[in-house]
Amino acid sequence: MMPPALLSLPRSSPPSVSTSPLCPGRRSAVQHHPPFSPSKPAAGTCYASQAVELLPSLYPGKGIVVRDARLDDCWEVADTHCGSFFPAYKFPLDIVLRLDRYIALLSGFAVPPGCTRTCLVAVNPAAVNNTIGIECGDLTDAEFRGYGESKRSIAGILTVDTVADYLPRRGPLKQRRTGIAYIANVAVRKEERRKGIAKMLVAEAEARARSWGCRSVALHCDVSNLAALRLYKGQGYKSIRVPEDAKWPAPKIAEGVRYEFMMKLVPKS
Repeated sequence: MMPPALLSLPRSSPPSVSTSPLCPGRRSAVQHHPPFSPSKPAAGTCYASQAVELLPSLYPGKGIVVRDARLDDCWEVADTHCGSFFPAYKFPLDIVLRLDRYIALLSGFAVPPGCTRTCLVAVNPAAVNNTIGIECGDLTDAEFRGYGESKRSIAGILTVDTVADYLPRRGPLKQRRTGIAYIANVAVRKEERRKGIAKMLVAEAEARARSWGCRSVALHCDVSNLAALRLYKGQGYKSIRVPEDAKWPAPKIAEGVRYEFMMKLVPKS
């Protein structure tokens, strides 16, 4: 729910890089920009939780289309994910992270029997001048050049699944929970924020959950991300109290990040 904004505060400790399919970093990345943001974040800073700005402007994005990611979208999805969650990483680590996300996305189409996962993308057909920039070192120190890929139009991403990796197991046999969809890795490109894109992605994720026969949708949200919490609550998500000392699974992005576990009944229509 690679979960997933958000006004998440920067974390100084570098996260571990997971090769699981777009693992949340909700951050329902969500994951998940900030009212507080240092002018020069230290290298390795991670914006935990869904790294998107969920507060829409008064006018939703015109012409934005939400659809399933295709094979040829994978690199741009990885770039959007890493650019949102790990904006301070520089060459060559930024390339490594993007390659990791790219491979994870490709492997993410394989899920346990009976489970479903999809990566949704919000496409802005008008964004013909957008570029994906890869910074290749400091031009004052070495003969590195920047690289750009033009005519990219993916404005935001979201992963939703029924794998239940981040849901508490059921019964004494710790069985995987069913009937609950999980939202993760919500991220919107910086230049596309405040257009209501994250809200559109969440709405489509709920529609997918309904088509899969799920009765509810769950996610984790960084407790420091007040804007995301406000949006989710406005969309009907309720905070679930975690029992004291309960060892419920949660996304792991950086040390010290605390998450709010939230759920919502799937709308009938």
